[in-house]
Amino acid sequence: MNNRWSILALLFLVRLMMAFQFQAVAALSPFLVESFALGLADIGLLIGVFLAPGVIVAIPGGAIAARLGDKRVVCAALLMMLAGGVITALSSDWYLLVLSRVLAGVGGVLLNVVSTKMLVDWFAGREIATAMAIFVNSWPIGIALALLVLPPAAEMGGITFAWWIVVAMIAASLVFYAALYRAPAGLQEVSASLKVTKLPTYPLTLAGLIWAFYNTGLAMVFSFGPALFVQKGWDAADAAGIISAFMIFFSLALPIGGLIADRIGARDAVIFTSMLSFVVLIPVVLFGPAALTIPSFLVVAVLFSFAAGPVMTLPSAVLSPEMRAFGMGVFFSIYYGVMMIAPRIAGSLADASGDVSTALLCGVAAALACIAALWLFRRNTV
Repeated sequence: MNNRWSILALLFLVRLMMAFQFQAVAALSPFLVESFALGLADIGLLIGVFLAPGVIVAIPGGAIAARLGDKRVVCAALLMMLAGGVITALSSDWYLLVLSRVLAGVGGVLLNVVSTKMLVDWFAGREIATAMAIFVNSWPIGIALALLVLPPAAEMGGITFAWWIVVAMIAASLVFYAALYRAPAGLQEVSASLKVTKLPTYPLTLAGLIWAFYNTGLAMVFSFGPALFVQKGWDAADAAGIISAFMIFFSLALPIGGLIADRIGARDAVIFTSMLSFVVLIPVVLFGPAALTIPSFLVVAVLFSFAAGPVMTLPSAVLSPEMRAFGMGVFFSIYYGVMMIAPRIAGSLADASGDVSTALLCGVAAALACIAALWLFRRNTV
């Protein structure tokens, strides 16, 4: 497989498996509560521990890939996800369940870091914003797929049957990836030594913060949006439906931002417009006339999605090929670190104020921080 678009489809598939496995706990939470007598705090822990290893694993994961090779590390990552899935399916003990999620999460983090670096290898200088926009869309699509497939499967055959579906899908993606992936021509000769002293720490840190703040804004919508609309007087089912509509609009529009950035060559303008739409329209959703609430919310979903692909191209602007494995580890370590603490801070501020809107305003602050960090990034790289 030597066509870069075919490689994109393959990497999209394996990254989608990370999202699918991540969302499995949330999708099957009613069945977990019944089977294990868990509370919502326990469900939250199972969700959180999947991404928690990212802070520790992302940087050494990039270094390991540089030393052992990208394909071997992604295969190992998929094997860890597979092993975690098997333990989950066989578990009747709470501690084994937690252990299985941590193991799968380590694999997922490694897969995310290394597969992103591999995509940069294939598309650096060639439609990279479009490719990244398509690639990162694997996350919301994987989440939506888990919500669509797993609850009906559990209703039909029980929760264990649903877990085995997760295992089977990861196993199939491992087979496809191992059989079909090839590195781009010439990359095999690139030295695997880690030139840490040459790593562009300042701009890379800013790029990581931009991606982290962008996802923080998005997380405020998914984490606190349902509670916001319930606070506004909607019932819980309708509130969840509004957030689902946001996800659908976001996913459908996401590749457009990459296409625009590649066609007109104005990636910063796309990012700025996207962030500004969030800054301007979220307060309209929160405090504006009721007639504008839903239209403004869906317009935000479309415009805010445009930044994802262009933002993910920022590391490629400062990382040479021999730096990418380690550099992408640093990039994602920053992302995971911010994403660990940002929702908790926003939730605490919302609790303290007694108003869910406070959490969404934290998202607005994150979008403003993206704009400031992008300005600093370009000052350092131009």
